[in-house]
Amino acid sequence: MRAAYIERPGPAADIRFGDLPTPRPGPTDVLVDVIATTVNPVDTFVRSGAFRTPLPLPFVVGRDLVGRVAEAGPGAAGFRAGDLVWCNSLGHDGRQGSAAEQAVVPVDRLYRLPAGVAPATAVTVLHPAATAYLALFVHGRLRPGETVVVAGGAGNVGAALVALAATAGARVVATASAADADYCRRNGATEVLDYRAPDLVDRLRSACPGGVDVYLDTAGRNELESVVDLLARRGRIVLLAGGAARPVLPVGALYQNDRAVVGFVISHATVAELAEAAGMVNRMLAAGRLAPRETVPLPLSATGEAHRRCEQGELRGKRVVIRP
Repeated sequence: MRAAYIERPGPAADIRFGDLPTPRPGPTDVLVDVIATTVNPVDTFVRSGAFRTPLPLPFVVGRDLVGRVAEAGPGAAGFRAGDLVWCNSLGHDGRQGSAAEQAVVPVDRLYRLPAGVAPATAVTVLHPAATAYLALFVHGRLRPGETVVVAGGAGNVGAALVALAATAGARVVATASAADADYCRRNGATEVLDYRAPDLVDRLRSACPGGVDVYLDTAGRNELESVVDLLARRGRIVLLAGGAARPVLPVGALYQNDRAVVGFVISHATVAELAEAAGMVNRMLAAGRLAPRETVPLPLSATGEAHRRCEQGELRGKRVVIRP
């Protein structure tokens, strides 16, 4: 079986492409023929060792896949050979990854692909959309009618946040470049503010006169000193990027208004949370509400190149589609 793998954590240049033994499913696993996979920033964190997690070596990189069931174990009821399926939680916590011709997926992490959805479309949105769902509804506790601010609303996760929040009945204010304003509005943003504006905080305050109920910064700037004051009473900030940020936290304004700051990475999501997110992702896919803005097709042998381009910022607004 051909795969993209590493023999130890390190740079993208250390990703090898070659033959590995074909994986064998356990009794509650499903063997999947991979149709398409992709590269997410978190994949580069795992590969480099920046995000520490058990890695069986040699380690196949990659988290997401869309594929077709090749074989299901006796405890993997509900799946049959030929079924189109997807997964977005391989490649960490001791599980081998998806950048291979075949992958073993635990049955409780495998979901059916809705009829009529192209694998190349689905694989690009699985991670951003599931991340957005969990950030908004599990950690952000979003309710219909609330006001959401998405900083970086034109990015991959940002666009999913805008779309999911708007679909859930929230009022969405996004920050983005002027060139991306129409894109954010098409996704469901009520108002789009230029993130470069020197008076951005004042503009956000005017756009959200009742305060911000949920604030999410996909760029990881996490400027809490100004953002906390924008929150409504019991407003929530969800941190989902910016591992090196060291912001100032105005504690008084936080606790005196019942406000909250919570951190979130999808790698710690429970199986039940992932399944809940998958239900929403499938509904949005079936309705045509999730799609990549631009795709970059690459062969499996170019997985190392995809990691390098992701780390160097060459894929902003683009999603890689890797086919074995």
